[in-house]
Amino acid sequence: MATIGLVGAGHIGSQIARLALENGYSVVISNSRGPETLSELVAELGPKARAATVLDAARSGDMVVVTIPLKNYRTVPVEPLAGKVVIDTNNYYPERDGRIPELDNESTTTSELLQKHLPASKVVKAFNHIYAAELTTHGQPAGTKNRRALVIAGDDQGAKATVTHLLDQFGFDTVDAGPLKEGWRIQRDTPGYGPRRTAEELRRDLAAAKRYANQ
Repeated sequence: MATIGLVGAGHIGSQIARLALENGYSVVISNSRGPETLSELVAELGPKARAATVLDAARSGDMVVVTIPLKNYRTVPVEPLAGKVVIDTNNYYPERDGRIPELDNESTTTSELLQKHLPASKVVKAFNHIYAAELTTHGQPAGTKNRRALVIAGDDQGAKATVTHLLDQFGFDTVDAGPLKEGWRIQRDTPGYGPRRTAEELRRDLAAAKRYANQ
């Protein structure tokens, strides 16, 4: 079974690790402070999880989740992620990340920044608009009425298919917002950011989203 590498072990990262393990994946988890700081989490997660350096997690993952503060995206290793599907959970919070001019003027999006940093990787935006605790409590089997949906965006169709399958395993329907440049439709302060939505509701939210400059 595949291994999921995690660059970042905060609220979202640790929850994705739990879901991955429940669905038969192995997990290699990392953070900026070093693997020794993750011993308690790894003990809780069990034998199919191990802590590692960021570089090792990037190398070890068949698929890698980047879930760190956006301001640190340039610290993500480039070479070990070449050719891999990279899931980006990031959001832009200026009070945490500082001002990023190309996001302020809306000439790009958060996931496009990561894709530019990882030119040989297949970046897919996902998991950025759900509260961490709900990742392990809102999932339901495929076909369940009013199943919660999550948005993805990406430029590679094969990578998006891979992430759609992962979301289904985790208990969620998928709504494809299109290429990475459309990822702004699910950024903070948009209608679909945060609340529980079915696929139909989420499509309406995406259509209703407005760029900050137009609000």
